[in-house]
Amino acid sequence: MTPAPLAARLRDPRGPLFFPVTAYGPDGSLDLDAYREHVRRGVEAGAAAVFACCGTGEFHALLPEEFEACVGAAVAAAGGRVPVVAGAGYGTALAVRYARLAEAAGADGLLAMPPYLVVAGQEGLLRHYREVAAATALPVIVYQRDNAVFTPPAVVELARTEGVIGFKDGLGDLDLMQRIVSAVRTEAPGDFLYFNGLPTAEQTQLAYQAIGIDLYSSAVFCFVPEIALAFHAALREGDRATAERLLDGFYRPFVELRAQGRGYAVSLVKAGVRLRGLDVGEVRPPLHEPAEDHVKQLAQLIERGYALLEEGA
Repeated sequence: MTPAPLAARLRDPRGPLFFPVTAYGPDGSLDLDAYREHVRRGVEAGAAAVFACCGTGEFHALLPEEFEACVGAAVAAAGGRVPVVAGAGYGTALAVRYARLAEAAGADGLLAMPPYLVVAGQEGLLRHYREVAAATALPVIVYQRDNAVFTPPAVVELARTEGVIGFKDGLGDLDLMQRIVSAVRTEAPGDFLYFNGLPTAEQTQLAYQAIGIDLYSSAVFCFVPEIALAFHAALREGDRATAERLLDGFYRPFVELRAQGRGYAVSLVKAGVRLRGLDVGEVRPPLHEPAEDHVKQLAQLIERGYALLEEGA
């Protein structure tokens, strides 16, 4: 049986969207065995999709051949059970190259990240993402953050672009997102997808859900999938008490710990994966490892998170 198109598979996810870390060995090279195991565990834990080699997966640190190998490994580990979406970024020519490598590796879609370095106008941004979308048959989700910030009319044009199926927000401007959702709904009605892509998106998901954005990325799922699943289920079921218990007891303290160091949105997550028994190595420069005391605090926080699940059982 041919799988449903990516948009249909993502529209009503059974679990969190999983953004795996990329595994490295002691010498800093790719450890594809550990990476496949990490992805396999996530899929079997209940992930609805795998977003490989994106922000949490250190896309910025991967050579093209490493990127292709990782995407292929994620596709193999997922085994068709859930879709695999791969990151693509940098300037237009390189983004197109990564898009084609992802397609060759068997990915089901692309998360198109901001272009490198330059702050472009809306016309230039639209041209960039249109060229990426036209480069392969893979459906594209455009990622708004940093130097790629869109006006509502520009997102309407994205929604009208063949191959672009969704928009992920990593900016956090809810007023802008409400205007974007409204503009697309009235001027380009259809099944355009929206995602909350802020770091530790669970912390802001109640607010995003209120403006009609139900999809969100979960880096926390990498190392505490049971907590991420419980929160996801609470949102789906309207169980505000459970959602708030996890926000107050786990997610807010985690966000406060994450704020203790630059790059902790990746390196602290990777430390969490190691704490749970899978050696995925350290982050690559320019990111750095969390301080030892912060890792100890993370271990304590993980224990507290699981205790909260037992309290609600």
